[in-house]
Amino acid sequence: MSRKNYVFTSESVSEGHPDKLCDQISDAVLDALLAEDPSARVACETFATTDRVIIGGEIGLNDQARLVRFRDCVDQIARDVIRDIGYDQDKFSWRSCEVTNLLHEQSAEIWGGHDKGVGNGGAGDQGIMFGYAVDETEALMPAPIQYAHAILRRLAEARHTGEQPSLGPDAKAQLSVRYEDGRPVGVTQIVVSHQHTDENQSSDDIRRLVEPYVDEVLPAGWLSDDTVWHVNPTGKFVIGGPDGDAGLTGRKIIVDTYGGAAPHGGGAFSGKDPSKVDRSAAYAARYLAKNVVAAGLARRCVIQLSYAIGVAEPLSIYADTFDTGSVNETEIEAALRKVMDLTPSGIRRHLALDRPIYRRTAAYGHFGRAPDADGGFSWERTDLAEALKAAV
Repeated sequence: MSRKNYVFTSESVSEGHPDKLCDQISDAVLDALLAEDPSARVACETFATTDRVIIGGEIGLNDQARLVRFRDCVDQIARDVIRDIGYDQDKFSWRSCEVTNLLHEQSAEIWGGHDKGVGNGGAGDQGIMFGYAVDETEALMPAPIQYAHAILRRLAEARHTGEQPSLGPDAKAQLSVRYEDGRPVGVTQIVVSHQHTDENQSSDDIRRLVEPYVDEVLPAGWLSDDTVWHVNPTGKFVIGGPDGDAGLTGRKIIVDTYGGAAPHGGGAFSGKDPSKVDRSAAYAARYLAKNVVAAGLARRCVIQLSYAIGVAEPLSIYADTFDTGSVNETEIEAALRKVMDLTPSGIRRHLALDRPIYRRTAAYGHFGRAPDADGGFSWERTDLAEALKAAV
């Protein structure tokens, strides 16, 4: 029997966290290549440290001349991301940091794997991917990660607009959420560590600054006199970003997904084009799980998909509704195959993934966001709900 009363904790990190900066650079490179060629193949990794950014990995375009020209654009892509996030400090600035571009052409053997599936194109790699949805928030996301993201997004907005000019780009938030009878009802502990530019500001000063924004985004009544706050608990946090700690693409996979509330296949998302099932099938699994919950077939659902390199059809589809379902999981698994083509090509077509829509995903979570008018976050739609209800 699942527990009904407990405390669960998730964390988020800001767009200026060193790892998230690297994720955004990798996805900005991906977006630029997809804008050149929707069939671009990209596996881009970024490393950042004091006054240095190194970009490497494999890229491929059908037009080799365009690929050669693109290499000259990478330096500016990285600097634009760093500038947009807000880094212009002494030892890490978009103006002066050294950018090293080590991107090279993708292996012909990997490229060939995409074409081996009959009529559909095979998966770019083997692997397992998970998607999750739960009805405890409007976005059908776990409450701890959803609200941890919301806190940092609101603080970033206040920083970018100049409302709070003493805030720096680097930050973390962590929420310990209390559940009663399986539903989130309050916050027992909250951690906010936020970079600040005024060396005279104390932890108490930063708490007074951030507390109104936290209160604004959390549901009414979730903060109480019993909530324990930890704001900049080590004291000053002036040195932030890659100057304070190195960053690397793909290190925040739990922040990117469900905050630890659901299984994770292990593959990172950022810097990978949608032929990589690490990314596209994880998006599809979230899409399917969210539509199962939106259709009323379960209050909570996890979906697992598995693939082999060069093979188009998924090897397996698994559903678990944690005893909250109105139909048997085997019926849901059969219905999922009916309502969506889950080959890599089918996923890319259904969710229109071959577009430059990825940099925006690389901070504040890949899931739980409203679909954008240009097709971004298409995997957050609930347009399969009626078809699923009809198929079970």
